[in-house]
Parts: sequence; structure tokens; C-alpha cells
Amino acid sequence: MDGDEDSKARTAPRGLVSSTQIALYLILVLLGIVGNGTVIGVVGESVVHEGAGGKGSDVILVNMALSNLMVSLMRNMLLVLADVGVELYITKRWCRLLMCVWVWLRSVNVWSTFFLSAFHFQTLRRVAPTVGYLPGARGLPVPLVLGLSLIWGLNLLYSVPAFIYSTSGGRNSTETLMLVSSTTRPLLGCIWKFPSPYSGLAYATTSMVIHETIPIILMSITSLGSLCMLYAHGRTRTAAHLTQNAPVIRRVPAERRAAKVILALIMLFIVSWGTSVISLNYFNYNRGTSTEFLLVVARFANTAFIALSPIVLAIGHRRLRAVIKSIFTKG
Repeated sequence: MDGDEDSKARTAPRGLVSSTQIALYLILVLLGIVGNGTVIGVVGESVVHEGAGGKGSDVILVNMALSNLMVSLMRNMLLVLADVGVELYITKRWCRLLMCVWVWLRSVNVWSTFFLSAFHFQTLRRVAPTVGYLPGARGLPVPLVLGLSLIWGLNLLYSVPAFIYSTSGGRNSTETLMLVSSTTRPLLGCIWKFPSPYSGLAYATTSMVIHETIPIILMSITSLGSLCMLYAHGRTRTAAHLTQNAPVIRRVPAERRAAKVILALIMLFIVSWGTSVISLNYFNYNRGTSTEFLLVVARFANTAFIALSPIVLAIGHRRLRAVIKSIFTKG
């Protein structure tokens, strides 16, 4: 989010409006840092130890947790500092760099979540319907490496406008335009400054359709498709098939559990991201008396997925669940 400096614009909230909200937001941010750091440590260690034979889904989980952690450290913690009264204002050059990084990380976060759902759907297409097929390739699949590279590379290109159309505003600058992939108010004095309001709305609309709406639709389709494929496969396999393809069939219950966890993760993302999209676009196109409330909702919605996704993963990921259980048992 952020906006142009315009004395005629309605001033959006400078931060969270109460100490309770600040405390709750701080808890979410810290939970996101600790949770995603734990996912990276535990699942990442498993990936390193298993080497070329490791699960591709674990690599994607580490990638998603890494983007979550970087967003928490480089954006959300700065918002917390600003909320508690720390006033930091930086130069135009640094604003351009940081705005570019913020948009980049949030964009990677979105498409990494979709990539997890798409990768699992493609895995099920090989595991469930194919008779007698067992993947035996060594090393990370080329599509996996290519997909992750495209996520980071293309989203870096997507963030270039943030470098071009952002600047350092004054202490009294106000917001006239919000973007989900940035922040929910001028952070460190950094604001969007498009040549005209129309070009700003055009960029915000294009961003909403291509970068925010399409990923949600795609990840909903792939997640539901994964569940439908698994349940259909379970109903059609007979005892004879079980004897012939026992190694494949034994994988189906585990894949079904994984699909349920991924679906829960996607639903959490859709609720949090969708709430933020609706709130900020209401601000962009239809200012009203509820603007302040909706922007506070957007702040929490933007952080909810980052904070709660490690908890969802801990429920469904066996190794992660075992490590967390052992930590609490020893404690």
C-alpha cells in the first residue's frame, strides 16, 4: 500500500489506533518470525540430509516459509516499530529500494503459496491414476527448480514499478492509493507517487487482477482438484489393483492427508489475502466512513497468513510435528 502526497486527500490512519491492537499485531508478527523460522530449520534440515532424494514439496515449504520470514523481518517489524512511536524517515533512494523489496517479497509470497498447491496437484496426477508408475528420478525435478526460479525472477520484474514510482514523503504526507503487495501506510516516509491518479489506479487494478485475484482462483482450483482426484481414486481402486500396485496405493492415504493440509493452508491464505484485497480496494475506489476500520483489518489480514501458516503446517507435517512435540515435552 501507500499513496501520493495530496493535501486534498482523506488522511488514512497513521497506525493502529489502540495499544490492544498494537499488542495483538506484535504477537502475530513474532509468531510469524518464530513459526516460519522453525519451519525453515526443521524442514530445511530434512531437505539437506535427504539430499537429492528429498521431497520436492519440502523444498517448496522452505521457500514459502523463507518468503514469509523475510516479509516479517523487513516489513512487518518496521511497522511494529512505527506503531510504538519510533520515527524513521529515509531518503528517496532508500525508499525506492525498500518499496521494491517489499513488493517483491509479498509477490513471491503469493506465488510460492500457489506453487505449493500446483506442485502437489501435479504429483497426484502421477501417483494416483497411473498404473504401476513410481517416480524414480534422482535430484530435484527440473520443473521444480524452474518454477522457483521463475517465481523469484518474474516477481522481481513486477516490483520494478515500485522502484520507479515511489519516493520519500514528508511527515504529514497522506495516502491516496493502496496496494496489497506493499504496506498499509507510508512506512519510513515512503509513498507511491504516480504521474497521475489515473495511472496509479490503472496499476492498482492491473495488480489486483493479475497478481492478487488470479493466484487465488488458481490455487483454489488446484487444491480442490487434488482432493477430488484422491477421493475418486480411492473409490475406483479394487482389491486386485491393490495387489498389483501396492507401493502406489500405500502412498494415497499420505497424499490425501497432505492434500487436506494444503487445502487448509490455501483456505487460510484466501481468507486473509481476500480480506486485504477487499479492504484496500474499497479504500481505492469508494472512500467512506469505514475506511479507517477496513485499513486496520487489512493490516491484520496481511499478517494473519504469515503468522498462522506454520501452525497449519505443524498439524500436517509429520517431522515438524514431532520436533515441536519433543520441544514441549522436554520443556
